[in-house]
Amino acid sequence: MVYLKTYKEIDLMRESSSLVARTHAELAKVIKPGVNLIKLDKLAEEFIRDHGGIPAFKGYNGFPNTLCISRDQEVVHGIPTDIEIEEGAILSIDCGVLMNGFYGDSAYTFPVGDISVKKRQLLDVTKAALKVGVDSAIYGNTTGDIGYAIQQFTEAHGYSIVKELVGHGIGKELHESPEVPNYGMQGSGVLLEHGIVLAIEPMINIGEAAVFKKKDGWTIETQDGLPSAHYEYTVAITKEKTEILSSFNMIEENLN
Repeated sequence: MVYLKTYKEIDLMRESSSLVARTHAELAKVIKPGVNLIKLDKLAEEFIRDHGGIPAFKGYNGFPNTLCISRDQEVVHGIPTDIEIEEGAILSIDCGVLMNGFYGDSAYTFPVGDISVKKRQLLDVTKAALKVGVDSAIYGNTTGDIGYAIQQFTEAHGYSIVKELVGHGIGKELHESPEVPNYGMQGSGVLLEHGIVLAIEPMINIGEAAVFKKKDGWTIETQDGLPSAHYEYTVAITKEKTEILSSFNMIEENLN
């Protein structure tokens, strides 16, 4: 069942999503070659708790950390470890917050120092695919319209969509109906009604689409070992507009 939010509930979700965005912005200040992943995780947890939130992922179905940190060929759900990241890596960082009884969720793929042209192009296309998806996430469209737009854009640029993993509704639960695939047919899926809030999150590979789960039970990795990127917004859809609740603006100000 799809839970449609009131304007007041969207206001509350704007606050939780803003805290997620600000947490990513704090991480952007310290991500550089040699950064320790556990340090990033602790920084995020302290920042979230200091600002009145609860880390959404920590303990969720047994996940041990505040952040999902996935490096290079890892797609999503990577567990932070006590290692230092080398120059030229890319880090997909997924973060969620529970605040005021509602969740916010966002992911951003960070370059670590100078990265290769191929990795930069992957990041640019994945972020652009997210924008294309959000542009299709309007009142009266369907989840299939979102997926179709992302798929057409991505494959036209020569990249692959991870199909085993999808976006989702979000609200009082971290994962709600409907699922939001990053592929599909126009007009298919669930109607986008007034008050629906979605986490839209394309996961895109340089190489083949195939992925597998590592022995840790969480981390998803590309089968061919080539890099993957992941960006995610929480968006609220009303008759008047579609609003991005977890903006990247503060992140990118701190990266410059």
